Amino acid sequence: MTDTGESRQTAPAVRTGTATHSFGPAQNLRSRTKVLPEHARGHNRALVLQTLYHSGSMSRADLSRETGLTRVTISDLVAEFISDGIVVELGIRETVGPGKPPILIDIDRLGHQIIGLDLSDAEAYRGAVLTLDGDVIERREIPRPAQADGEAAYAAVRRLAQELVAASSATLLGVGIGTPGIVRPDGVVLSSPNLGWTDFALEAELGRDLGLPVIARNDANAAVLAEYTFGGARSDFILIKIGFGVGAGLISGSQPLLGSRYAAGEIGHVVVGTDGGPHCVCGRDGCLEAWLSVSRLRDEIAADPSSRDAVLRDAGTRMAIAIAPIVTALDLSEIVLAGPIDLLDGAFIDAATRTLRSRTLEGVFDDVVIRPTQQPDIVLRGAAVMVLSSQLGVS
Repeated sequence: MTDTGESRQTAPAVRTGTATHSFGPAQNLRSRTKVLPEHARGHNRALVLQTLYHSGSMSRADLSRETGLTRVTISDLVAEFISDGIVVELGIRETVGPGKPPILIDIDRLGHQIIGLDLSDAEAYRGAVLTLDGDVIERREIPRPAQADGEAAYAAVRRLAQELVAASSATLLGVGIGTPGIVRPDGVVLSSPNLGWTDFALEAELGRDLGLPVIARNDANAAVLAEYTFGGARSDFILIKIGFGVGAGLISGSQPLLGSRYAAGEIGHVVVGTDGGPHCVCGRDGCLEAWLSVSRLRDEIAADPSSRDAVLRDAGTRMAIAIAPIVTALDLSEIVLAGPIDLLDGAFIDAATRTLRSRTLEGVFDDVVIRPTQQPDIVLRGAAVMVLSSQLGVS
């Protein structure tokens, strides 16, 4: 008997308390389309790997119960995964009573690694070799070129990636990149003023140079995947990434939002207020990015340390003004901030919370939470999620 896409259970259940490699709740990014019979095998492959990734080692019988797929289908898929080196047998599980003890299987977490690159920092490009569970094994960084020179930026990225490939110690599943700017799903950076890139095929270019699968996405969209997969965030939230620039990633109904122009979350170049403001790299004055960038906030505070709370309150207020329409239009429950905790906690969040409540419908959005992420290396870990999703169908 062969399963179609209409398996008895369309999403893997989460086992709590028994997983040996569990890493955050298993929240699947939902497909908007029905699984067709000709796509059933791909659906079942992803379902099995998703279950193993989040629930940890289990027997084939356990896997059949968790996924709703028949034991014949599970046996067939697991044999294929073992042959491909994706899944390994870990040994026999100890049992009490009659019967043959089951053999435990799991994704080969020790046999594969991922390279993640974060190009959003104000001072350096940062990268890491990561485990499939998002743990950093090796770190590297390289200074950011002084000018927004596209060729110099790519040369630095390529050199960093090559160093990390050399530092890896297992089969590489792929390379994930989180970069500022508007990025198409095929990894073409349509516009990134901070890096000097326009219509630059980053994914294809680096893939050719490294000879590895490469996935490039906007840095905030990478970060929001890490928060969703590893951080226990709700199914409808916005993550605002504040660093060299400002961007946002959106999840609504467990579905990432990219937009028809791939620019959903590009809030950094929204002009906030009518009072002018700092000059922005895009050429205008008063963009949210110009107000909120880490370099601007630190420079303002360094010039007058006594103004620290006032500077952060003003920044938090302007952020809330920019996102209040987004929160109400999408009915979001949570706003997660990714950036330096010393700047974003305290006065910044307090001012943002007050402003958001004063600019949204009273009694409806009062429970919206604004909080800093608890995820370290959030863009790097998001890059790992991108590779896992692309190569294994795991999210």
